[in-house]
Amino acid sequence: MGDGARAVRDEDAFDVTAVDTWLRQHIELPAGEPTVKQFSGGASNLTYLLQYAGHDLILRRPPAGTKAKSAHDMGREYRIQAALKPVFPYVPTMVAHCTDDAVIGSEFYVMERVAGTIPRRSALGVDLTPEQTGQLCRTLIDRLVDLHQVDPAAAGLADLGRGEGYVGRQVSGWSDRYRKAKTWNVPSYEKVMAWLAANQPADVRTCVIHNDFRLDNVVLAPDDPQRVAGILDWELATLGDPLMDLGGALAYWVQADDDWAFRRFRLQPSDAPGMLTRDEVVAYYTERCGLKPENWAFYEVFGLFRLAVIAQQIYYRYHHKQTRNPRFKNFWLPVNLLERRCRRIIRQAS
Repeated sequence: MGDGARAVRDEDAFDVTAVDTWLRQHIELPAGEPTVKQFSGGASNLTYLLQYAGHDLILRRPPAGTKAKSAHDMGREYRIQAALKPVFPYVPTMVAHCTDDAVIGSEFYVMERVAGTIPRRSALGVDLTPEQTGQLCRTLIDRLVDLHQVDPAAAGLADLGRGEGYVGRQVSGWSDRYRKAKTWNVPSYEKVMAWLAANQPADVRTCVIHNDFRLDNVVLAPDDPQRVAGILDWELATLGDPLMDLGGALAYWVQADDDWAFRRFRLQPSDAPGMLTRDEVVAYYTERCGLKPENWAFYEVFGLFRLAVIAQQIYYRYHHKQTRNPRFKNFWLPVNLLERRCRRIIRQAS
């Protein structure tokens, strides 16, 4: 993993001695306890850098006080990556999984650090020409194509999903989540949800999907910034429809000619000079995979709607004082913006 580590917040601290003692039962380590830093960003599981002499590790755990194990399933996240590593080398190497809450107060797992640069909100973090940036973009899509070609059964992940009907389950599930998280200052989204329900296609096929495939979940190799060294954050990975994975990824893809309001909420440098547009990403991916969606608008609208639900669920917690993190204060604004974008795409598709 790359930049972004800082001092650990008091509310997220844990017993370093206990972790060090537990780790030494599973792996040989240099003498002395590690220096611990915390990675900023994200609104879900917590990520820490454990720095031993010449050996960096990453620890992942749920937020403090979390009780809903299904929402922060460390064992599932660990198992997916351990199973994928032999057939998809861009997954970090797993070290050990701890199920004993007595060690730090929650389940957690540890993995090897992937060295390199992680693109951040406003910059790739590496010096590339527009032509090199375009090639990096295509390489990134190639890795998504590679993931979607993994045989779930051969990887030991055949039981990861629920079989056919993924698209329908996603439409109904995210619609239900939005209705439960709605607050007075956001749209109803009822017309968008009705359109998704009426226009949903059958699954094109079932494969391993990442479900949060973004530039800031990618590590660029330190010796070649056009090469992907690792792909991070497998918390939402499952078996599902590959075009839904692509639609979800492109919901975050703000491009250079988007209006100022949409660009204001950019979370990754997808508008860097040389980056492909959303249409170009879709064309490149579908050519590589041999998939020709009849109604791409559905996948685009669903991806934007899903992103709106994620933002609204986070805002709902802030609105009801379940979190005081000031980062979440204005999350209702992109929820409004995304609804207008969904409805515009629906009108154009009609």
